[in-house]
Order: sequence, then structure tokens, then C-alpha cells
Amino acid sequence: MNVLVINAGSSSLKYQLLNPESGVLLAKGLCERIGIDGKFTYKADGKATKDAVDVSMPTHAEAIQAVMDALTDSENGVIGSMKEIDAVGHRVVHGGEAFNKSVLITDDVLQAIEDCIPLAPLHNPANLTGIRACQKVMPGVPMVAVFDTAFHQTMPARAYMYALPYEYYEKDKVRRYGFHGTSHKYVAGRAAAMLGKKPEELKLISCHLGNGSSVTAVDGGKSVDTSMGFTPLAGVPMGTRSGDLDAGILQYVMNKYNLSIDEMLNVLNKKSGVQGVSGVSSDFRDLSDAFEKGNERAGLAVDMFNYGVKKLIGAYAAAMGGVDAVIFTAGVGENSAAQRMAIASGLEFMGVKMDAEANKVRGKEAVISAADSRVKVLLIPTNEELMIAMDTAAIVK
Repeated sequence: MNVLVINAGSSSLKYQLLNPESGVLLAKGLCERIGIDGKFTYKADGKATKDAVDVSMPTHAEAIQAVMDALTDSENGVIGSMKEIDAVGHRVVHGGEAFNKSVLITDDVLQAIEDCIPLAPLHNPANLTGIRACQKVMPGVPMVAVFDTAFHQTMPARAYMYALPYEYYEKDKVRRYGFHGTSHKYVAGRAAAMLGKKPEELKLISCHLGNGSSVTAVDGGKSVDTSMGFTPLAGVPMGTRSGDLDAGILQYVMNKYNLSIDEMLNVLNKKSGVQGVSGVSSDFRDLSDAFEKGNERAGLAVDMFNYGVKKLIGAYAAAMGGVDAVIFTAGVGENSAAQRMAIASGLEFMGVKMDAEANKVRGKEAVISAADSRVKVLLIPTNEELMIAMDTAAIVK
């Protein structure tokens, strides 16, 4: 079975063609500058790579057609015709409380995604555009919506509610939603396989660490708490996002510098995090290089990030009444041995014992804790596209 995975942005569209049963990636690429001048990238295993080819893309429909043309190209394509695409899986950022799992896309589902636009005004409209473009170019092909928020819909009220007047939840659905759900679900499943257990038997803490970061408590295969909140701004400090802070700071800074709420949110989303603290970069590799050259603020930014993740691991172990494994994934989690060690060090009291030699690994599945560690520490590269393809295949079948 071949599944085309689509992740549509306002002027871009990422795509992958996968076989979810074998896990084989057939082709992938990116459509950029849709509605401007159009740039198309295509890469297929064993085939020539098309990098940044100019392709006219006035709308997402032309972008999807460019994808179809490349996939079925006689020289560099990987399928004979569009009929070999059995289904399409669409990443959708926000499903609100309407969706606790992936679903077959119908008119009612499209309306529900549209109803969630106020909760994700930058993302859901683009996701809808991608869906409708695919429907136009690929009529009759079953399509599935896979939501970033769905995995976290199992959280109990004590975890997702904010201590605000209750009517804000009743009328406006102000609550913790959480994000990166597809990633957390994928690595939790892989962790169970690595440990030879059923997901229902495990208490896991999944650390998706990168430019955007979130930590999730997974008990019995279900999300029971997560660090991102009503928006992806909450939780640990990130590349350019502040993470959790005292809301009174907003009033103080806005009054002092005469900022509007939109200007303040721009500061919190795009000028804060490790970028704001360091004054150097939002890229952790740049911060490491700067610290080695004597930049103390770069070191402080990384320390703050590591400390925030460590605190959440301890909090979630307490919330679940124990933990069987801690998972590191995403850009920083998969590639920074130093940050994994810094985060895990000091957790010996709860049964974590790292193996420095085993931790010297990047980008591949590995047990990086000591053989006698009561709590296992795992490195698991995330694969959100494969998770989307697997959900899509299961629903279509």
C-alpha cells in the first residue's frame, strides 16, 4: 500500500510517499513559494534529485500536480500512475476537542477543522488548503486527517484545565491541548517494541527536543500530561519561544515599552527562548560553539533549557507514580549527547543511570542507559510521516 503524506503550510507543501507496512520511503520533497514564483524539490531513492526547480504554483493545486508529475515521471518517478497512490494522509495541527484520533476526511470533518481555526489561525487554514487541493487533483482517493493534538485528548481534566474562570473553558474551550502528538505517539510505540512490552504495560516520558520542544507523560499508551498548552508557546524554553512564564510580565513589559498584545506575542514567539537569552542563535549547535569560545549567555541558555526538561521528567514521574523509560527524540534529543547527559544526570534518585559510552550515538535507535539502570533511557528518532502513513493505512483499510 502506498500512502502520500502531505504537510501543507500557507505557502509551502512538504510531501512523502511511503509504504506504511514496510516503512520504505519511496520519495519526498518540498514545494515552496506557492503563490509567488514556485520552487520544487524532489528526491527519490536511487533516482536523480531535483533541487529547487522553478515550477509555476499559483495555488496548492498546482503544487500537488507537480508532485504527481514527479512521482509518475518516466525517468525519475517511483510509481507508474496516480492509481498506485492508495490514500493520502494530511497533517492537521489542531483538532480541538472534536478529534481524539485520526479520521477519514468527510465534509463534516472539513467543517470541524474549519471550526478550529480560531485555535490555530496560522496552521489550520493552510492544512485545509492542502486537503482541498488534493481533493481537486486526486478525486476519489481516500484521505485521512492526522491531528497534532489528538494524542493528548486522553489527558484527564486535572491536567488539561487552567485555573481560570470556568466559563472560559465552557464557552471558549480555553484548555491545554498539547502538540507534537504524532511524534510522541510514534516514539512511545517504538519504545514498547524495544523493551519487549505492550504499550499498556509501560509508564514513559517522551522528550521531543528541538527548536520546538515538548515533554509528554505516557501512561499505558495514553498521554496523561504534556508541557505545551493552549498554544505551542508553553512549556520549556525553545529556540525562539519563551516557554512558561509569569503572565504578569506581559503587563509590565507592555506598559513600560508601549507594546500592543500582538507585538508582545511576537517577542514571546520569535525573539525569546534560547535565542533571546543568548543573543546568539536559536540553533543549539551555534550555542555550543559560542559557549566553547567563552560566551557565558550561550551556556546559560542551554542550561536553562536542560534544567526545564529535567524538572518536567521529575514532575511527570511523580504524576504517574513511577516511570519505566525516558525517551529522547527530535533534533536535539537525537543528536546532542551532551544535552542528553546533562538532562539525565542527577536523576539517579529515581532510577536513571546513564552509560556515557552508549550515549555516544546520533540519529539511531539505542538504549543509552547503563545495563543496571532501573529506568531505561532510550534514543528513538521520530518519524511523524511514517506515523501519519500508518494511521492513514489503518483507517482506509
